[in-house]
Amino acid sequence: MQLTLERGDITTVATDAIVNAANSSLLGGGGVDGAIHAAAGPRLLEACRELRRSTLPDGLPVGEAVATPGFDLPAAWVIHTVGPNRHAGETDPGLLSSCFTRSLDVAADLRARTVAFPAVSAGVYGWAPDDVARIALEAVRSWDEANPAAVDEVRFVLFNDSLLTSFQQALAAV
Repeated sequence: MQLTLERGDITTVATDAIVNAANSSLLGGGGVDGAIHAAAGPRLLEACRELRRSTLPDGLPVGEAVATPGFDLPAAWVIHTVGPNRHAGETDPGLLSSCFTRSLDVAADLRARTVAFPAVSAGVYGWAPDDVARIALEAVRSWDEANPAAVDEVRFVLFNDSLLTSFQQALAAV
């Protein structure tokens, strides 16, 4: 698997799938979630409402992932994952790791060859960017070792220089 880091806007990335740092309601929010919903258009919200009506009446659990079409995005799919919220006492790194591995499981099920991730939980959910970077990169590498050739490329698309630096340092350390 090719792994790349870049500063950018995940809503403009032309990959098979992008990962949304969603909240459990799946009904949009701020940060990456709000940007993805805005760029994908109103059909994304309707698809998320249908998931809530049909298979996820209580919302998407922390650490899990589910896909919808990308609608107006360049990506064919949006994989929604709910990161742990440190401010709410969700401090288990295993939950954060699961966001990345479960998202890759969903990507593989969709036969997505290229996947773009944001820094899940590094924003309003209060996780330190250095911790997110280390956990994310370890999770992706472990997943790739267990599932060789399932996904060709993972791109971490980070919205500011500080996040990019954290990921670059974590990548250099492993």
